[in-house]
Amino acid sequence: MIWCVEDDVSIRDIEIYTLEQTGFTAKGFCDGDSFWVELATTDELPELVILDIMLPGEDGVSLLKKIKASSRTGDIPVIMATAKSVEYDKIKSLDMGADDYLVKPFGMMEMVSRIKAVLRRCMPKKENKTVYVNGIIEMNVEEHTVSVSRESICLTYKEYEILKIFLMHPGMAYTRNRLLSEVWGIDSYGETRTVDMHIKTLRQKLGDGGRYIVTVRNVGYKMEVHND
Repeated sequence: MIWCVEDDVSIRDIEIYTLEQTGFTAKGFCDGDSFWVELATTDELPELVILDIMLPGEDGVSLLKKIKASSRTGDIPVIMATAKSVEYDKIKSLDMGADDYLVKPFGMMEMVSRIKAVLRRCMPKKENKTVYVNGIIEMNVEEHTVSVSRESICLTYKEYEILKIFLMHPGMAYTRNRLLSEVWGIDSYGETRTVDMHIKTLRQKLGDGGRYIVTVRNVGYKMEVHND
């Protein structure tokens, strides 16, 4: 939802029409008073406001100051629109928290482009972080780190991959042959001793967390779920 605060009805109508034709929902206001009343009472805040500086009654700069001063509305992106090309107006608006500005007369597609750019900048950053935790063991996949009781430990590549499988599927029993297949990429029934040796060293490096990896009789190994 984009809100357009513009006293010129012809400009306001074409702004709303363009926005709706390009996939947005839009609402228009002819002055600062009606805009502020709606902003203060609505349950659904706009995603962005296009705010004209020259308005009847309370001007756009004063409204911008009020928007940014409120904890409820301070995060709403605002693009200022002005007929003046004076640099002072642009700088003042940006210093007060405006996210961008448009100088009249501006093209409607420029307006849409600037709105999309501001919305992209203001979107919450996605945390691209995958972390597996079981009790005192923590693995950060992106950083390729492992810690036990918040102390970093150093694992070989194979030990790391075994631990990752266990952390991704706690409680699931894995045969030695399945671990060979998934970690080493081989299907050799004569190499299961290799798995046992790696499990042994992994347990040692995990210290107190080593007890999480248990032997499943006649099957292989699994990682028990812990909350300690």
